[in-house]
Amino acid sequence: MAGHSQFKNIMHRKGRQDAKRAREFTRLIREVQVAARSGLPDPAANPRLRSALQAARAANVPKDNIERAIRRGSGGDDEAYEEVRYEGYGPGGVAVIVETLTDNRNRTAAEIRAAFSKLGGSLGETGSVSYQFDRVGEIIYAADAADADTMLEAAIEAGAEDCQSAEGGHEIICAPDELAAVRDALEARLGPPEAARLGWRPQATVPVDDDQAETLFRLLEALDDSDDVQRVVANFDVDEAVLERLSA
Repeated sequence: MAGHSQFKNIMHRKGRQDAKRAREFTRLIREVQVAARSGLPDPAANPRLRSALQAARAANVPKDNIERAIRRGSGGDDEAYEEVRYEGYGPGGVAVIVETLTDNRNRTAAEIRAAFSKLGGSLGETGSVSYQFDRVGEIIYAADAADADTMLEAAIEAGAEDCQSAEGGHEIICAPDELAAVRDALEARLGPPEAARLGWRPQATVPVDDDQAETLFRLLEALDDSDDVQRVVANFDVDEAVLERLSA
C-alpha cells in the first residue's frame, strides 16, 4: 500500500474522519459549484458535474446544499474559484502534488508554502514533480458494491486498465480520455460509483523510514487541513509496521 491511499488509511485509523466531515462537505460543494460553472448545469450534458454530484451524494451532502451550489455555479456567482496545482518535495525526497480550488491565490500559495517550509519540504514550480506521475481516470466503489472477482471482471469489460480491491473499497484505473465511457459501463452494471475523477498515479514509490514518515504525514495532514485543498497525492511507501505505530 502506498501514496495517498496509505495517507487516507492512517487518517481513518486516527479517527479524524468525523472531525473533517464539514471540511469534506465544503470541498465537495466547491467542486459542484465549479463543475456547474464550467459547463451546462445538466449533469447528463456535463460529465464533470455528474461526477461531482455522485461524489457529493455518496458522502451524504444535503440535497439543498448541492442544489444551491449548482445555482451559484450556473448563475455566475461572484464567488469564483480557480483550479491551482502546487508541486514540491516532502521529507525523504517524496514528490507531492496538491490540487486546490481557491478564490484567493495569494492566500492559498502562502498556506501551502508555509506547510512545506515548516515540515521539512520544499515547494517547487508547476511541473517540477508531476512528471513522476501518470494522469489517470479513477473510479471508486465501496467494498460492498461487489466482490473482488466481480469488480475485476466488470472493470475489464468496461475497458479499464487496472482494478485494485481492498478492505476499504475498489479503485478502477483507466485512461483519462476513457473516464466517462468506463464510468458509464460500470454504472450500468454496478450502479453509481462513489467517485469518478481524474487523478495522479505515481510511476514509482519512494521508501520512507520511521523518522521521515512521521514528519511526512504531518506535512500531508497540514496540507489536507487547508480549506482550499481538494486533494493531496504523494509517491511514498511506508512499511505497515511504521503505519501501525503512527496510527497508535
